[in-house]
Amino acid sequence: MVKGAREQARFMSDITDETQMIIALGSTRAAKIMSVRAACARIASVEAAWARAELVARAVETSVPAMPLTDSHLMRGASERAQAVRALLHGEGQRADFYIGLEGGFHSITIDGERHTFLRGWAYVSNGARGYFGAAPSVSVPLEIVQRVERTGRELGDVIDEVAGEHDVRSRQGAWGILTRDLLTRSTSFETALLAAFAPFYNARVYG
Repeated sequence: MVKGAREQARFMSDITDETQMIIALGSTRAAKIMSVRAACARIASVEAAWARAELVARAVETSVPAMPLTDSHLMRGASERAQAVRALLHGEGQRADFYIGLEGGFHSITIDGERHTFLRGWAYVSNGARGYFGAAPSVSVPLEIVQRVERTGRELGDVIDEVAGEHDVRSRQGAWGILTRDLLTRSTSFETALLAAFAPFYNARVYG
């Protein structure tokens, strides 16, 4: 076992010896909270300690645009959320075993002269010493929706509410649910990103 893996394994062993794992999320959005709880439940099937995870959620601010339009924006926003919730808890005299940031938005790429815009989500998980990113799946966004977001500078959640004729979609199935008829939701997309970002911690044996 390499040094990095030994450090991760020792970290997880320390958590296992505790009565409870504390996970801090840099958001109070319902869909994001659901995704963390679902990811922990999935991980608990291979690491029992995760079944005792307690979630602490705090609203935080980032420097990225309210409607991120690139992977760089998304990754920076996720990282800043994790860092911000850590700083916030530190100011309250509290700590956590893991600090999480989740960010969703657009990423566009041009292939063979045709522009494609995807709805994407990124997770960033840190134990205070090391941090890792994980990405959600991607789903194509209709050109009309992309243009309306870019033309008006509004957030996707507001535009999707109008398109779907609903209210506060982002707190429920999100744009993901509207685009996939709820086969994928905002919560499940972030859950996938979290499972990827958490991998070096719950599978330390194969990570250096």
